[in-house]
Amino acid sequence: MRGPTALLALEDGSVFTGTAFGAEGETFGEAVFNTGMAGYQEVLTDPSYAGQIVAMTSPHQGNYGMNREDPESTKVQVAGFAVREASRRASSWRAGGTLQHDLAADGVVGIEGIDTRRLTLLLRERGAMRAAVSTRDLDPGSLVTRAQTSAGMTGADLAKAVSVDVPFEAAALFGAASTELGRVFRVAAYDFGMKRTILRLLAANGIECTVYPAETPAGTIAAGDYDGVFLSNGPGDPSATTYGVSAARELLGKVPIFGICLGHQLLGLALGGRTYKMKFGHRGVNQPVKHMQTGAVEITSHNHGFAVDPGGWAKNTEGEALTDLGKVAFTHWNLNDQTLEGLRCLDVPAFSVQYHPEAAPGPHDSRYLFQDFRDLMERA
Repeated sequence: MRGPTALLALEDGSVFTGTAFGAEGETFGEAVFNTGMAGYQEVLTDPSYAGQIVAMTSPHQGNYGMNREDPESTKVQVAGFAVREASRRASSWRAGGTLQHDLAADGVVGIEGIDTRRLTLLLRERGAMRAAVSTRDLDPGSLVTRAQTSAGMTGADLAKAVSVDVPFEAAALFGAASTELGRVFRVAAYDFGMKRTILRLLAANGIECTVYPAETPAGTIAAGDYDGVFLSNGPGDPSATTYGVSAARELLGKVPIFGICLGHQLLGLALGGRTYKMKFGHRGVNQPVKHMQTGAVEITSHNHGFAVDPGGWAKNTEGEALTDLGKVAFTHWNLNDQTLEGLRCLDVPAFSVQYHPEAAPGPHDSRYLFQDFRDLMERA
């Protein structure tokens, strides 16, 4: 049985008519698309998608249901979900429920039966846009106007809204860090919207984490005598996440730092660089990234609408950025559009990547970066 009529309206005036699944009601956010053919559960529960209405380019979603082992947080985080067809039946022995049920339980409005190919082409041509999904306001003109006046992503500080409220030990969720590699390192992890798989892989690499709220002062971390600091992924505009930039700036040179996604952008800003909003961003599990040191091309998982501007610094003849904390190498580049994907400080112990090396559900080409973080702390 299909749900009631629903509309998806974009700020450019485009309107898509479909039917609702999940919760009924209405929602506003930035419309983006994800190119993954699998992994909708990880997408839906990734806090980096807060404030976004996610359209999946693969037409059939929900076929293997939802399970209790793979979510990246405690609830569905997206503002809305748009698909061509949503499966009502969960065909997997691991399924503990259906896509429809979990969206409804977390109050998230979904829309199905729309032309997601046309929607994706619009977003590629015109860029990510403010949007609305509603089962209440079925007047196309009214919903477009309301989408046009809704909050945009530029200037949005969303990390503190999805962060934990109080510190906690990752071992309480995932067990003690592995001792197979020898010494166990103690790390303070800033939660700007961190995926659980990151904590699993840090533990697997012998790294014990205390997870801290996004607005934790750098002095609190410095007083903990940690071996390293991790800057997590998260949603929103990095330039609006001023507390994260300040903390990274204060900790640079004092302790080894590893940043992923938003953490990469915050590190770039802390080094005196700048960020910019991409036209439609990178979201999916099929982005080719070249590792400049090895020449290897990694197939990588992404979720970001902002990026670090490689032109934000003066450079030396080797092409390295010149900052007041020393030289910075550009280590990884996206081969589709030449977006900067990685930084490594050459005079202080810190590095970061724009993409997701934990890559749940995959691919796993870049998981060596967790060992790189361990190696950085070994040398320090």
